[in-house]
Amino acid sequence: MPSLEATLRHQEILKTLHQEGRVEVGALARRFGVSAVTVRADLEYLERQGLLRRTRGGAVPAEAKRFELPLEETRQVHAREKESIGRYAAGLVRDGETLILDVGSTTTELARALPMHLKNVVVITSALNIALLLEAHPGLTVIVTGGTLRPLQHSLVNPYGTLLLREINADKAFIGCNGVHPEKGFTNTNLQEAEIKRAMMEAARETVVLADHSKLMQVAAARIAPLRAARLLITDHKAKAEDLARLREGGLEVVMAPRG
Repeated sequence: MPSLEATLRHQEILKTLHQEGRVEVGALARRFGVSAVTVRADLEYLERQGLLRRTRGGAVPAEAKRFELPLEETRQVHAREKESIGRYAAGLVRDGETLILDVGSTTTELARALPMHLKNVVVITSALNIALLLEAHPGLTVIVTGGTLRPLQHSLVNPYGTLLLREINADKAFIGCNGVHPEKGFTNTNLQEAEIKRAMMEAARETVVLADHSKLMQVAAARIAPLRAARLLITDHKAKAEDLARLREGGLEVVMAPRG
């Protein structure tokens, strides 16, 4: 049975995890004025209770391992950071380009931020919500990839999800993911989605990955591609300097979107 002091720490750890989506051993040790060994013991106890999942140097919510959240819920997690990433990414789009937009909450923010003055841009997407969002944009032609509907994410996957992508030569693909790691590369929670993401990357001249700070140094179940497969990673201002340094050492160009 944990002591009262430990119980209070546990409550604060879970509160921070809910708010931030990730906790770090070093930061928690400084915050509580205890050793890293004590914090690791706290995280181990909470993991045994099924309340979180330990990672290298910290922990993430337990549900990140067990199931995928609906798009409407993931939009609420790190919402401001995703908005800033989406705005920055939208600024990379030029008139006359052919784009591929992946499914996801951050790519949805990119779609929302596309300037109304854009002209002759073709957007190919597997996300039905993004297709509907861009329907009224006067400068865009929207193409949906086709395939089998996944209601949780409003996305289209195999069977038949990659047929159109094989016929496309896009300028840029904007891809989301659940994990970015220097050794494991880009990974995703859902195996079907990972397959579509790979096809999107192969169909584009260059790939830009959109991932908020909580995705960095994480590894999900399904491999998408190594870091070298992307030209650029756009993350947010909360990304840790040491995480960015490790990714850059792995050969990935990384930029932080400015605060919104």
